[in-house]
Amino acid sequence: MDRFQTRVLREGLAFGESPRWHEGRLWFSDFYRQGIYSTDERGTSERREHVVATQPSGLGWLPNGDLLCVSMTDCTVLRVRGGAQSMFADLAPYCGFWANDMVTSASGVSYVGNFGFDLHAVLRDEGAAGLVPVPTTNLVVVDLDGRVIQVVDEMAFPNGSVLTSDGKTLIVGETLAFRLSAFDVHHDGTLSGRRVWAQMDVVATDGMCLDADGQIWLANALTNQVLRVKQGGEITAVVETTQTAFACMLGGANRSTLYVMTAPTSDRFEIASSLTAKIEVVDVGVRGAGRP
Repeated sequence: MDRFQTRVLREGLAFGESPRWHEGRLWFSDFYRQGIYSTDERGTSERREHVVATQPSGLGWLPNGDLLCVSMTDCTVLRVRGGAQSMFADLAPYCGFWANDMVTSASGVSYVGNFGFDLHAVLRDEGAAGLVPVPTTNLVVVDLDGRVIQVVDEMAFPNGSVLTSDGKTLIVGETLAFRLSAFDVHHDGTLSGRRVWAQMDVVATDGMCLDADGQIWLANALTNQVLRVKQGGEITAVVETTQTAFACMLGGANRSTLYVMTAPTSDRFEIASSLTAKIEVVDVGVRGAGRP
């Protein structure tokens, strides 16, 4: 098993999420700085691209270049065109609680997860016992025009997601079930053939990305680690971070630099007013593939 250690690229984030490598820069959301940001691969030229007061999360781009952003607290997807924001899709009828991560296909179909319930309030008030039985919610499929075309139920906190390079398979992390679930993607973007891609032991699957060998790098939101996982669940590499890992993306000039979003905790009751989150990096020697 390969082992890596990150170095800190950038400090002073509130809570970074949904890193994406786009047009030579690392784009990401910052929940509590209420914006979408980008930086160069050295972390020296951060700029705020857009303000999102309703807490931004998942990011994606439509074929025409419009930026999509999950707006968490009002459970919508926003479209950003020429600097102007508009509502692209209303997901509120399908979300038990805040909307969260998203991946957008080359054809412009988006797959959006949500919490399903107020995770941090339950943990504060009831502890881990409040997660038994595991609550479930929906994965929402949104087409190029912002219409909800499918709702996949019984998902245990659908979180980070990837699309394979051929666009034919979607893999979704179900954080509270410690598994990755795969679906066949049809021509219109709808899903079928749900199956377990990898079942793991006590790995809270969070933001993730795919590499050229068909393996998934995923942040384990319970530890200071990113894991590289094969289909079937074998862990082939471990990346050690300085604090808890919540999302990752392969990028850089060679697409082999792993960018990891870390923070002391994801608990909004503890972290919302701090600037303790970081971007950490390490070269892992394998190129990124698929989407995001």
